Amino acid sequence: MKKFKKILALSLASAMTVATLAGCGASGETSAPAAEGTESSAETQAAASDDGAEATVSAGDEGKIFNIYCWNEEFKSRITSHYPGYEEVDGTTGKIGDVTVNWHITPNDDNAYQNNLDETLLNQESAAADDKIDLFLIEADYALKYVDTPYTMAVSDLGITEEDVANQYQYTKDIVTSSDGVLKGVSWQGCPGALFYNREAAKEVFGTDDAAEVQKKVADWDTFVQTADELQAAGYKITSTVNDAYRVYSNNVSTPWVVDGKINIDENIKKWVDDSKALVDKGETGTSELWSDDWSKGFYPEGKVFCYFGPAWLINFSMAADQEGSIGNLGGWGITEGPQGFYWGGTWICAATGTDNPSLVKDIMLKMTTDEKIMTDIVVQDDDFVNNKPAMDAMAQDTTYSSKVLGGVNPLSIYCAGADSIDLSNLSAYDQGCNEGFQNAMKNYFDGNATYDEALDIFYKDMAEKYPELTH
Repeated sequence: MKKFKKILALSLASAMTVATLAGCGASGETSAPAAEGTESSAETQAAASDDGAEATVSAGDEGKIFNIYCWNEEFKSRITSHYPGYEEVDGTTGKIGDVTVNWHITPNDDNAYQNNLDETLLNQESAAADDKIDLFLIEADYALKYVDTPYTMAVSDLGITEEDVANQYQYTKDIVTSSDGVLKGVSWQGCPGALFYNREAAKEVFGTDDAAEVQKKVADWDTFVQTADELQAAGYKITSTVNDAYRVYSNNVSTPWVVDGKINIDENIKKWVDDSKALVDKGETGTSELWSDDWSKGFYPEGKVFCYFGPAWLINFSMAADQEGSIGNLGGWGITEGPQGFYWGGTWICAATGTDNPSLVKDIMLKMTTDEKIMTDIVVQDDDFVNNKPAMDAMAQDTTYSSKVLGGVNPLSIYCAGADSIDLSNLSAYDQGCNEGFQNAMKNYFDGNATYDEALDIFYKDMAEKYPELTH
C-alpha cells in the first residue's frame, strides 16, 4: 500500500477508537462562483504524492464534479437558498457554473454516515478525480476523529486567513482545531443553548410568564429542583426526561472525561445524577430517550412539560412548530438563560485532502461562513443562529426581527451572551462515547433496576470494550 494511504488509514483507525455515533440543521445566476476570495488559490495544496510529499493543484486544473458528503438535508438547503449561482437539478444534484454538485447524503442511523465517510476517505488517494470527496461535514461530538488526521486540509492551505474568520465565535473554531493547533474546518452555525419554557404553565403556576421572573425560578440547579415541586403540584413535569438537562451539566464540567489515561467523572456530572434521581423518584421528570415519542409529548399542551433545553435549531426545527395545536405553532414558548450556559450541536465544513476543487471549496467556506450579508439572510429566512458576531449583534438589536415560536420576542441577545461564554477547555476525543455510555448506564439507576454503583459498573464495562486503553 502506498505510504500516504498507510498514514491516513492508520490515523483514521486510531481516531476511530475514540469516536462513536453522533446523536448534532435561491438559486441565482448560472455563472461560476464570484472571483472574490478565490484569487489566491491558483496553487492550492490539494493532494499528496505516493511517497508522502506535498503536491499542488492549480485552479485551472480543477474538476467538473464536486462531491459533498453529509448526513441530512440541512446544509443542502442552506446552499440552495443562499450560495450565489447554485442551481438545483434534482434532490441529489446541483450545478455551480459548469461544475456538477453531487450530494452524498447518508443518515446518521447506526453510524452509517461515519462508516460510509470513513470507507470513502480510505480510498480517496486512489479514487478517480470525479469520485473524490471534495467537502464533507462533521459534528462537534466526533470532530477530533477527523481533524486530527491528514484527511482534513488546513483551511490556511486553501488560502483562508485568520482575518477571514476573525468574526466567528471562538468556540466554533476551537472544536475543529487539531491537537497541534491547526484550524481544519469552519461552520456557518453557532449553537448556544437556552431554556425554553411553556408560557401557559408559567402563568398558571408562577402567576407570570415574564422571562426575568421565570429565570428566578431556574437560576441554578438547586432552585431548579425546588421549582419542580411547584410544577408537579399543578400537574407538570419540569422536563420531559433527565436527558434534557444532561448536556447543560456536561458542558459545564471543570475536568475532562479522561485524565492521564483514566476515566474521570466530574462533580457536575455527579450532580446531574443526584438531581435527576431526586426528580425521577418524585415523578417530576422521566427517563425516555431524546427524540422518542414520549420525549416529544411535551411539545403539545396536553403533554404537561414545563421546559426543554436547546439551541435555536431545536425550537425552530425539532419541536413540532409546524404542527397545528403544538405549543410552538401557537407561539407558546418563552426563553430564558436557565441554570447554566451551554451549547448543543452544530455542523462543520471540512475540505477533504485530495480534492481537485480547492478553489470552489474555499469559496463555499468563505461565502457560507464569513459573508455577513449571507449570514444575516440565513437568520432572517431560516431562523438559524449564525457564526458571525457582527451579524448576530446587529440582529439582536433589530426590533423588526422576532420569533413567532417564542411569542414574538427577539431571542438573539440571549443566544449571543451564551455563545461568548462557551468554554471548551475540557473537550476531549472521548466525550461522545463517555457521555452516551454514562447516560445509558444511569438509566438503570434512575429506573430502579440497579444501584448507583451497579450502574457505574455497567458504564465502566462498556467503556472498557470501547476504549481498552483507558483505566478507571
